[in-house]
Amino acid sequence: MRGTCQSAESGKKRDFCRGDGVEKCAMMTPPRKLAFLFLLIGAFAPCHAELPPSAYEAKQKAAPERLKIEVMRVEVEPGEQAGQQRVVAAALVSEVMRTSSGLVPGQIIDIVYTVTERPSGFAGPGEVPILSERDVSVAYLVRSGENAVYAPVAGVMSFRDF
Repeated sequence: MRGTCQSAESGKKRDFCRGDGVEKCAMMTPPRKLAFLFLLIGAFAPCHAELPPSAYEAKQKAAPERLKIEVMRVEVEPGEQAGQQRVVAAALVSEVMRTSSGLVPGQIIDIVYTVTERPSGFAGPGEVPILSERDVSVAYLVRSGENAVYAPVAGVMSFRDF
């Protein structure tokens, strides 16, 4: 590796080549200092990464249930672990765009999911939003189990279109 260093005794800059015995200098050259600084900043800077939109679009396209719903009731209770909330919502199906479980308009379904509180700077997929009573929205869901309970399938985009 070729570079330059400044001699502590004379103050003169000299060429050196690490590993072949010419000159070894403990000081880093400016480009290496910048690279080291960027490495440190990258390692300790908070991350705000999110999945790309194409990932959510793929989840929406693969969802077995694509519905338009009107939320009638929402209960938010503590989850199984600290920092979690369990959301149980009852919703009226007002329109069926796609269904694999035979849903029809006018049916009432239960939507159950868990929301986890994430620390600031958490890197990863967005959290499913907590529904509110009287919300009218699209819903990308999957049926879970034999009872008519559904769960969001497209993460943060489970209750809205692109």
